[in-house]
Amino acid sequence: MAKGLVWATAEDLARNRGRVLSLYRQIQRSLNSPDIPLNLAARLAKKAEVRATFLLGSEERSLHNIEDLIDAAEYSLSLLKKGEIPKHIQ
Repeated sequence: MAKGLVWATAEDLARNRGRVLSLYRQIQRSLNSPDIPLNLAARLAKKAEVRATFLLGSEERSLHNIEDLIDAAEYSLSLLKKGEIPKHIQ
């Protein structure tokens, strides 16, 4: 990402596109894991929640917020791979 800038440029967004799509797909696939203790309805609800989160995140233009969202997605993915369900921080 560009140094010294606060707002993301089209170049920055294009550079993150592959990373974000990969995280999205990995999280969606991880929700299908038999290690995750969810029934079908809960699994579909979590997938819809992930989709909505990524849709909202796609409108973000602050470089710092984009990095924070990517870090949160990576952390959630690590928990899902352990068989845990990430909780919302209130």
